[in-house]
Amino acid sequence: MKRLLPYPVAWLALVVMWVVLNGTLSPGHVMIGMIVAFAGVRGLAALDVPSARLRSFPKALMLVAIVLGDIVRSNIAVARVVAAPAARRGRPGFVDIPLELDNEVALVGLACIITATPGTCWAGYDPDTRMLTMHVLDLVDDEASRRAIKDRYERRLKEIFE
Repeated sequence: MKRLLPYPVAWLALVVMWVVLNGTLSPGHVMIGMIVAFAGVRGLAALDVPSARLRSFPKALMLVAIVLGDIVRSNIAVARVVAAPAARRGRPGFVDIPLELDNEVALVGLACIITATPGTCWAGYDPDTRMLTMHVLDLVDDEASRRAIKDRYERRLKEIFE
């Protein structure tokens, strides 16, 4: 069964999402949703996604809450930067952050967190040196940005995945 349907939970989630988005439980729509979901999970299997095991679900929920709060705060900060006169704006810049993460899934999670937070963007990663390059819209203090990533996200991701 695992070979035919490698990610059954993802398949079911995709079918449910298809039905909800189409707003109907007609047999035709459900069947199309099942076929599209099947193609999606087969494509996911072809990507050879590394398996991940959460070591602490409560810590993962805490990280989600922290990230959501940071996204709201960052939206407000970016709005202030955009609305401020050019003379009062900080400078955009790049920050190099040495990472300790080994887990590929945790690195992907960190990339998603950084990119989803307004005002920051994952600009590059060197796996040999484990150096993350992050772009910051309003860079005030390089070291504060490094500490924020390492303390708020990297440490928690290590606790969750490693």
